[in-house]
Formats: sequence, C-alpha cells, structure tokens
Amino acid sequence: MFEGGGLRAGKERGKVVNHRLASLRNLCHEFFQPRQVPESFGDMAELMQPAPAEKAHGSTPALRIVVIDDDTQHLKFVATLLAQDNVVVFTSDDPRAGLDLVRTKHPQLVIADLIMPEMGGMELLERIIDFDPATEVILLTGHYSSQSAVEAIQKGACDYLTKPVQAQKLQERVESLLLELRNRQHCLELENALLDKYKFASMVGHSAPMLETIRRIRRVAQHFRTVLITGETGTGKELAARALHDLSPVAAGPFVACNCSALVETLAESELFGHVKGAFTGAVQDRVGVFEAADGGTVLLDEVGELSPAAQAKLLRVLQNQEIQRVGSPAVRRVDVRVVAATHRDLRLMIKELRFREDLFYRLSMVHIKLPNLLERKEDLRLLQQYFIKRFAEQYGKNIRGITRRAQAVLSRHSWPGNIRELENVLGHACMMADSEAVDIVDFPEYLRSREVSETVAETAVATLHDVEKSHTQRVLESLGGNKVLAAELLGISRAKLYRILDDSDVADEP
Repeated sequence: MFEGGGLRAGKERGKVVNHRLASLRNLCHEFFQPRQVPESFGDMAELMQPAPAEKAHGSTPALRIVVIDDDTQHLKFVATLLAQDNVVVFTSDDPRAGLDLVRTKHPQLVIADLIMPEMGGMELLERIIDFDPATEVILLTGHYSSQSAVEAIQKGACDYLTKPVQAQKLQERVESLLLELRNRQHCLELENALLDKYKFASMVGHSAPMLETIRRIRRVAQHFRTVLITGETGTGKELAARALHDLSPVAAGPFVACNCSALVETLAESELFGHVKGAFTGAVQDRVGVFEAADGGTVLLDEVGELSPAAQAKLLRVLQNQEIQRVGSPAVRRVDVRVVAATHRDLRLMIKELRFREDLFYRLSMVHIKLPNLLERKEDLRLLQQYFIKRFAEQYGKNIRGITRRAQAVLSRHSWPGNIRELENVLGHACMMADSEAVDIVDFPEYLRSREVSETVAETAVATLHDVEKSHTQRVLESLGGNKVLAAELLGISRAKLYRILDDSDVADEP
C-alpha cells in the first residue's frame, strides 16, 4: 500500500515543477520583447544558457544520499545499487554517526533502517525532519507492519519499503529525485533571469504599481531640479532617489544624503549650509554643509517633514536662488544641486496644521513620486525573496538556493507593516540561521514563527479540515492579488484542485 507512495510523490512534485515552469513562461510572455518570447521550455532554456537538460547535465548539482543501516551487507548492496553519475552516496552503520552525516552533508535523500540499536528509524526520522523538513526520508524494514507504515508516513517519511529492497523501485525513486533536481536547477536559472530582467537600480519588481513608479523615474530623471518622494517607512525611498541621480545628467557628481529627522534644531542650518570658524561655540574650523558637498550632483533630504520652520525658510531660499550662505559668513556661494526630498508624512495635512510651509511644498513637489507599500505590490514578493536570498547567500558565503513552499506561504500571509525593509530583515536573519539549501519556517525570526503556530492552533480548534484548507487557500489567493496560477503554484496543487477547494467552477477568469 505504501511502497508506491514515493513514486507517486515524485510524480506529483514533477507536476508542481511543470506548473512552476508554466508560470515563469507566462511572466516571460508578459515582459520579454516579442522577439524574445520563448514558445517552449526548451526555447526558454536556450534563451538563458545553459540550454537543454542534456547539455546542462554536467552542471547539475549532484544528488546527495545518506544510507544508514546496521546490516553492513545490505548497506553495501544499497550503496552499490545507487551509485551512478551525479549521485554521491554516504553510508553509515551507526545511526548517530549517520545523523551527523545528515547534518554535515545536507542530503536530499536519506534511506534508513527501521530497527537499529541505540536509535531506531522512527526517532532518526523525527530528528532529520526537525533538522531539515525538505529532506526525503525512506524507511526500510525486514518486518512490514501497516501500523508502523502509517506512523512513518505521518511523521514525514516519503516511503516505507521492505527488505531486501527491490532494486527497480529504489532506482526509480533516485531517477525521480534526479529529475526533480535538474528541474529545480532550471527553475533557479529562470528565476535569476527574471530577477535580472526586473531589477532596476537596486529596485526589484514587476507589479503594475512598481512598473508605473519606474516609468516615472525614467521620464523625470533627465530633467528634474526638485522631486518629492513619499511612501511608508521601508518602501525604498532612498533607492528611488539614487535611481533618479544615477539616470540624471549629473550621475558622475556626488550623491549626498541628509537625514533631516536626526538634525539638532540649533545646528540644522550649519549641517545643511556649513559654517565658518568662530561662528558659534565649538566651531573651531570651517565646515562644508550638505548642499556645498553635493555641488554638481544630487542631495537627498530624507524625512524633510521633520525640518524646523527656520530651516524650512532657509531651504526655500536655497531652492529659489541656488545660493547658500555659511553660518557666520556674509559671503554667498553659488551651488548647482538637484534636490530629492523624501518623507513618510502627509505634507498637505502638515500644511493645514501650519507645521510645513506651503510655498516650500510646491517648490519641492514639482514632480511627486509615491512609492507603493508591499501590500500594494504583493506580486513582487517572490522576486524580492529571490533577490534578498541570493544577496545574503553571497554575503554569508552559504549555498542557499531558495525557500521552501511552506515558508513562502508564511511570508505571503504576513501584512508587512515594515514593508521592504522588514522583508530584508526577515530574510537576512533566515539566511544567517539556515543550515540547508532552502530557507524554511524554522529559520524565520521568532515573531513570525510564533504567529504561524498560534494561527494554526486557532484555526484547527474551531474548523474542519476542509474549512482550514479553504481558508488558507483564500488567504494565499488574496495575498497574490487573485492570481490563481501563482496561488496554485505556491500551494503546490493543480489549478483544477484550487477551483475545487474554492468551489469555483468558473475557470474563464483565471489571470
């Protein structure tokens, strides 16, 4: 009954991978130029190098297998049976030493005997799944029991086979995993290609709000003198400012950022415009201000809404005349500076409350760029995950290649009050903690893990399995803006099953 479970599971994963490839191809159709659109998976692979699977075979990562069995003869038999190209087999006749192998080698597949001294197969299974839930585990036994088979499957085993193991069945399992590994490699190459396609000056996204933001930046970068960028904290206002500078005619000039919220009111004028020696107590030498340092380039006034009324008046004069005057000096200096002002506050409301100058607002906001929050661009979540994981993996020197499906589901359900900065923080923490090739829930900060557990307990306490499944599916679908293709892929199910869960027979409206 359970012996065929592994092969069926391999076929199901193959279907999921095919859905994923189809989804990536749809993205390519939407954003590649018409002459670049791949019409088949083979064409897509050829577009990005290395081309088809048989050509990329040599670059495919090896499948790592750990075999643990106190029967040394059977151990050698299984190791010999599995030996082939792109397969590396590690063996141990001691379960504790075998567990150490799992922790150091990070195998995709573990084959373990059920009955062993000191540590049985069930305990070994639990420890392996606890260490890395993505690891496939096959338990072997010389005495088949339906009760132990059910227990093994419930605890996370992908298959339960009797000894002596059938050579063909085990080889089919390995071939299935090898195929999945090659498909994952192709998916990674496709995702990296899409990431490069949708990366704009360190800003990543292909959602409609982000494409509109990028379009506005491109159009005004060549001409702006002042730009106002607004958006919630953590949406990437400084990245947008740097993009404006890098695309402007003064890209070769300096880019100077000033955090207005950190300026002490009595020293704000000195910080912005500089001072001369002796201008006030503590001014022991001449000092260049932010505007003078940015001459010939761009200055970013971050959190400009925090400036005092006196500093606002001085700033207005600089913007009008392009002239600055150091504190304590009668001399006027000309500066050629482009100004990007950024804030998370509602400046129009501050004007009504007499906390921000209306004339300064209109001087700054000749062009207004509003950055969307992460909830408004949930379609970008997958690309942002890939971007940050790739960046932190390189930074930490780790071989982290992706993120598990259940971890993606947790991220998709989160409301992200801290926006992109919070996502960066979460994935930076996760990549630091990760011990395998894929980031998982256990690697997330505690507040995300505890929330996941509490929500699961609350749901299961009052709902049927069908209700929980439907509720979870609806949340994922809503988080992806109603995109059923991506929702089915993220959940690891077919679109037909997605419609059945939602009791939705109308398939004509799929994105």
